[in-house]
Amino acid sequence: MDRRRAIGRYGENVAARRLTVTGARVLERNWRCRWGEIDIVALEPEEGPRAPGTLVICEVKTRRAGGFQVPLAGLGRRQAARLRGLAERWMAERWLPDHGAPPPGGVRLDLIGVLIPRRGAPVLEHVRGVA
Repeated sequence: MDRRRAIGRYGENVAARRLTVTGARVLERNWRCRWGEIDIVALEPEEGPRAPGTLVICEVKTRRAGGFQVPLAGLGRRQAARLRGLAERWMAERWLPDHGAPPPGGVRLDLIGVLIPRRGAPVLEHVRGVA
């Protein structure tokens, strides 16, 4: 189990770095409650006065090359529904007490797949608005 957890942590680190490089600000990682965990919560920057920031709830799926499943196949209908519920709980606990209203740009649920090859850099795929 430790090896699997280390691979997952590595994938989350890769995903968080990518979000940061693209201009997002990571607000929280591995937020847990009794119903589950959100891997990454980030805020995308405003793109001018008419496009305010968007809160992004990210599920990260990491796989080693040669496995049976590609990372992006790891998010099913039930898990997407669970992620939506977790996003609502995070908003109620973490965002609304400080800001009073949802972010002006809304909330988006994303999936980031990280494939770790036998050699070379990890391959990352970011799918926006999955659920």
